[in-house]
Amino acid sequence: MAILIDIFKYFEDNFGFLLHDEETGATATIDAGDEKVIIAALKRRNWELTDIFITHHHWDHTDGLLPLKEKFNAKVTGSFAEKDKTDGLDVLVKGGDKIMFGTTEFDIIETAGHTLGHISYFEPEGKNLFCGDALFSLGCGRMFEGDAKIMWQGLKRISQLPNETKIYCGHEYSRANAKFARYIDPDNKYLKQRQIEIDEQLANGEFTIPVRLADEKACNPFLRCEDKTIAARVGISSDDPIEVFAALRKAKDVF
Repeated sequence: MAILIDIFKYFEDNFGFLLHDEETGATATIDAGDEKVIIAALKRRNWELTDIFITHHHWDHTDGLLPLKEKFNAKVTGSFAEKDKTDGLDVLVKGGDKIMFGTTEFDIIETAGHTLGHISYFEPEGKNLFCGDALFSLGCGRMFEGDAKIMWQGLKRISQLPNETKIYCGHEYSRANAKFARYIDPDNKYLKQRQIEIDEQLANGEFTIPVRLADEKACNPFLRCEDKTIAARVGISSDDPIEVFAALRKAKDVF
């Protein structure tokens, strides 16, 4: 039985997600930035929180963790590599691990770079990926702690998932990311159409996620660092995608 997914926003541009396993009644929040907004979302659905899945330790993803854990006695899963940076973790996981949520299995994917212990949660049955701030619609996270090599490795792991994978990222950055992507890849007809769709979605008050991995692979320059067109646009003649990624991320940082 497929899990139900509820999407909402908090703070200025954070995405929040509730996952609900209908068979067991288990309910999880992906990250826990604002407990008040999460509690309101639970009440709307009449769901009871049982689990908290943390992607990384940044405050806008964890500030509500301890209040939610105390209120609901929820089990908290997070990165082993960030156990000293995230209070309240009960289950420590790393890339390659599997966890059960109700009757649903999740794979843990190492997606370090934004932070050194960043992880993503992938549900193979429904092909749903919750990737925090590792990958965004048409973009990727800044490298606050990691380097280009480990960030690229994490994005490669994501790119190897099934093309029909639905990507649920941590922030609504699609419009800004589309502008940079068009600057880097101005002749990409798929990207041009994607930018139009994003503008229409936002004008209609809709979310721009989830987005299919196949579409990201066609449009997101940060997943296309092996493409010589992208390399040329950032002045890299090398075939090394890590060099291309480093130059691309630097260009985005100052765009």
